[in-house]
Amino acid sequence: MASRSDIKESRQRINEIRKIAKKHNVGQLLSESRKPKDYSQGEYEEELDASGLRKAFEELGPAYVKLGQILCTRPDLVGNEIADELKNLRDNTPVTPFEEIKEVIETELGQPLEEVYSEFEEEPLGSASIGQVYRATLKENGEKVAVKVQKPGSYEIVASDVKIMVYMSEKIDKYVTKARIYNLPAIIKEFERSIFKELDYMEEVMNIQKITKNFEGHDYVKFPKVYPKLCTSKIINMELIQGYDITDFYGTEIDGISGVQLADDIVESYFKQIMFDGFFHADPHPGNLIVDKKEKKLCYIDLGMMGILNEEFRSDMAQAILILLGGNTNSLIKQLLYMKILTPEQNTEELKMDIDDLLGRYMGADLDQMDGILEKLINIMIKHNVTIPRELVMIARGVALIEDIGNKLNPDFNIGEALDRYSKKIVINKFNPINVAKGSYDYILDVEHLLKDLPDRINSTLTKIEKGEIKVNLELKGLTELKNQLSAALIVAALIVGSSLAILADKGPKMWDISIIGLYGFVLSAIIGFYIVLKYVIFDK
Repeated sequence: MASRSDIKESRQRINEIRKIAKKHNVGQLLSESRKPKDYSQGEYEEELDASGLRKAFEELGPAYVKLGQILCTRPDLVGNEIADELKNLRDNTPVTPFEEIKEVIETELGQPLEEVYSEFEEEPLGSASIGQVYRATLKENGEKVAVKVQKPGSYEIVASDVKIMVYMSEKIDKYVTKARIYNLPAIIKEFERSIFKELDYMEEVMNIQKITKNFEGHDYVKFPKVYPKLCTSKIINMELIQGYDITDFYGTEIDGISGVQLADDIVESYFKQIMFDGFFHADPHPGNLIVDKKEKKLCYIDLGMMGILNEEFRSDMAQAILILLGGNTNSLIKQLLYMKILTPEQNTEELKMDIDDLLGRYMGADLDQMDGILEKLINIMIKHNVTIPRELVMIARGVALIEDIGNKLNPDFNIGEALDRYSKKIVINKFNPINVAKGSYDYILDVEHLLKDLPDRINSTLTKIEKGEIKVNLELKGLTELKNQLSAALIVAALIVGSSLAILADKGPKMWDISIIGLYGFVLSAIIGFYIVLKYVIFDK
């Protein structure tokens, strides 16, 4: 239960927020709703001042700066104008004195600074709203490290502001009519989940370890090495990457490293993350991409925020991209409906016309002329008030950033070709017999669970029929034919299951590194399945 002092502090902070909002011309968000001047158009007397919102966030401090940084990646929630303005957010938080930072380091590591580091530069390499980064040398092995330290009190400040955000977003959504289009409670809920992950530095440590493992054997890219024994929720010790900014290579070659090669490495590494690993850097802007001087490799930094995609979404997304590049509006809409990105209600004639216009613009164009097509599709859906999955927005933004960097590194850079190539790999991989076998095994488990539940379900259904809760009308026509169809279907199912188990067992003679018995079973089941379709579906009508 909150104490009186907590309530008093919250009220003081709320009053401060209101004053700053009013000062920067966004106070209408916190005031009572006004009647629209034109009910038919839904236009209001005041538009939200995007520039004022950015300035208000900067003045309000760490939690609001972080909120703005997340909102700039969600134009589907706040609109393109606000999202674009929030990209210019500057962190105006003052640098925390070194003595306070030193206290955090020694408390977290449980020993004096001098026992861990032989050298520690007191001037930070960088300072942000939540943390500061320092250059140091480990005493144990002499390795140069970057030490990321959370500013004292950051967690408490953010936690307090997030509570107020939750409270105010619910009140605003309830009482301020014109603010409902932004769905503030949903925005704050997403922000709350993200900010507390970012406040736990061990999340970033695990992210670095996971993505490093995903790229084992790929020598063209690297990630900073971390020292887990010297990492806690408030401090990270990682390899100090000394290198060139990616912008240094725009239109030139440095130290034998060409912009053309770097563009290839960036697109290769990024599409591997989103298409194959399902674990990707959420913000691949130029500041987070550097080239290691010593190893001459592309390096991703700042891995606090990562995107996660499951296998099904990646496969569906790849198919949607191929349809998009193919220029088929109807098929694209069907795919978006299947992925539940679009609802039947949102599938309007106006949406179809806008997608038709977009694809018509690219009709007959080569893949190297497909620049920006994914981002333009997202903008069309935003225009039609489609709430887009966060992951898809992150991907579209990431692809746009990669495309911009690639074009500046290599005048002949082709993002369309990369989208096409990697999407085809995903779709082809989906129908690989080994993956089909694994999928079949999952279905076996589903069937097993169904069979276990079946007696209880049958008893429950029969009880409801006896009580008159369910009425059943049976018309027994063609029972023999139905029995034959079911028998054939069961044979095909048994062949698929048996073939899947044979492939997963990975024993016996092989062809193309696949069990011959399993492969033969799949071929035979395909023939029988084709026969069933011909006999009972096409010709027997």
